Amino acid sequence: MKFSVFQVSRKGGRAKNEDRMGYCYTRASGIFLLADGMGGHPQGEVAAQLALQTVSALFQKEAQPKVVDIAAFLTSAVLTAHRQILHFAIAKGMLDTPRTTLVAAIVQAGAVTWVHCGDSRLYLVRQGELLARTRDHSFFEQRRAAAMGAKLPDGINRNILFTCLGSPTKPVFDITGPIALQQGDRLMLCSDGLWDSLSDEDIIYHLGQKPVSEAVPAMVEKALRKAGDASDNVTCIALEWETPDGFESTKGGVSTETIIDGFFASTFQGDGLDSTMEDLDDAAIERSIAEINDAIRRTAAKKADAG
Repeated sequence: MKFSVFQVSRKGGRAKNEDRMGYCYTRASGIFLLADGMGGHPQGEVAAQLALQTVSALFQKEAQPKVVDIAAFLTSAVLTAHRQILHFAIAKGMLDTPRTTLVAAIVQAGAVTWVHCGDSRLYLVRQGELLARTRDHSFFEQRRAAAMGAKLPDGINRNILFTCLGSPTKPVFDITGPIALQQGDRLMLCSDGLWDSLSDEDIIYHLGQKPVSEAVPAMVEKALRKAGDASDNVTCIALEWETPDGFESTKGGVSTETIIDGFFASTFQGDGLDSTMEDLDDAAIERSIAEINDAIRRTAAKKADAG
């Protein structure tokens, strides 16, 4: 695999940065991840960190050196990350659960497959044209799809989600791909702090006209300027796919051809998880959800009795 990559995350006008991002790869496979911890719930940055650590740890275990069944892996990884967040909340006795969005893309065998939950987006641009974009799991996007182009009423908040990781309900997520990559394709993962300030047309223009090492910082700075003091966290990770003949050793250039089997490169910090992490099954997820609902009820009852 050969690609150029650039990533950046800015706090914006918020007190802290709840976004997390990173990528890791073996000789034959790479995964790119971005999570946006949700405001209005406690410790969103913890939920985002747990999601990325869980998925990257599972990738390290599975990619030897490639993922055998990508769709099955992404399904298991998302649900396992969701469960790890629930376990964290239970262990801390939290009244509310930390929550996060997630978008993850696996590049392997010259193709990309991705999963997303929430409104962190993936854009795939080819020769200056939008090839694909994720559809947000928001009530706004849901109603827009149902309206089939009709004008939606004013006042609909497009940032209100109907699913995420860490909620006491099983997450909804979509898997897309594989889509074969061509020389010069640009793939970008971003949080809503970017796309909420910039139009799709603006994003596509930047990705189509500039190397990712220039397009990403330019878009991030523009989003921060437009949002001003009210800016959300703005996070973006993007790659440009390069065929062997077209590979150039540009800033952020990565070639995995000389990597030996068993080697795993990662930009994540502390991406190893406890080896006792339980295997995933639907019954275990339902038990986790029931446990946290019971914990919430017990804590609420204690507070009511004390009052």
